[in-house]
Amino acid sequence: MGLTLRLVRHGRTTWNEEGRYAGHCDIGVSVPGRSALAELVLPAADYTSVVSSDLRRCRETADALGVAPRWEPSLREFDFGDLEGLTWNDLDAVTQEALADYDRFVAPGGESVASFGRRVDAFTQSLHDGLHLVITHGGVIRHLQRLHGSELVVAPGEWCDLEVSRR
Repeated sequence: MGLTLRLVRHGRTTWNEEGRYAGHCDIGVSVPGRSALAELVLPAADYTSVVSSDLRRCRETADALGVAPRWEPSLREFDFGDLEGLTWNDLDAVTQEALADYDRFVAPGGESVASFGRRVDAFTQSLHDGLHLVITHGGVIRHLQRLHGSELVVAPGEWCDLEVSRR
């Protein structure tokens, strides 16, 4: 058996609804997000491990799913630093251009995309083969999908399975 991640994106927040950058800000799931999580059903499985970002929106999602994960700070969203809480339209043209060049982006007062990727990759490399339930953020899921050849969009409160190739 190989390594499979059942990736659950945390429930919708008001900042998702408003298009705000939410990295390390510890915001919770919105009321509509909690209602949607009540409808989320994952296939029954015997998980090798259950892990989650330690940020509130993921903790609330784990509670809604009725699972007790190991809290993993390396699964936190990209740290947007000074851009936390802003929208695309709030950014000046220079910052928009830098963010559009995603792979080389360094958030002012936050982290670089390169260091974010190394953080997420180190977590994945620490896992043994099996099926792992991972409750995390959109940026983490997009990073893993890019790395392992998937282009499926996972909205807040949704999930996907990802086969991870060992490199």
